[in-house]
Amino acid sequence: MNPNEIFRSILRWLIYVLLHIFVARHLVLFDYAFCFIYVGAILFLPQEISLTGLLLIAFVTGVTIDSFDNTLGLHAATSVFLAYLRPIVIRYQFAQKLSEGRLELSLNELGLPAFLSYILLLVSIHHLLLFFIEAGSLSLFPYTLLKVGCSILFTTVTLLLTQLFSR
Repeated sequence: MNPNEIFRSILRWLIYVLLHIFVARHLVLFDYAFCFIYVGAILFLPQEISLTGLLLIAFVTGVTIDSFDNTLGLHAATSVFLAYLRPIVIRYQFAQKLSEGRLELSLNELGLPAFLSYILLLVSIHHLLLFFIEAGSLSLFPYTLLKVGCSILFTTVTLLLTQLFSR
């Protein structure tokens, strides 16, 4: 990675985290759909970043969100798990594109179907873990599942829109 790509990655991370802190965490639709746009800060990092660096960035992202949301490590845990699964998903979903060369994880590079499958899978795993840890038990299973489904849809649409309106 050249210095220009590093600068763009840092700026993109900062934008996603600040968007979550100042805008998205206040967006709640009908008490069911929550927007966790900060996952884009982890999902759209360059593919060639090392696993250790990715886990460290995810932990810092999660702790930053936790400090503003007052959630005591909930976002840090789910962000680190998301970052751990990300290279595995990339390896399985984009094996052919990886063999062709450098892969940029964006809507323009991947195309809509591949981009949506990548985002939906990882956002679904993140949200399932997040909301079931938050619930603390399975006694609220239907309500938690409804929150998960609505939040997956809301976050995915938001991430798709940010990709459409960015260069």
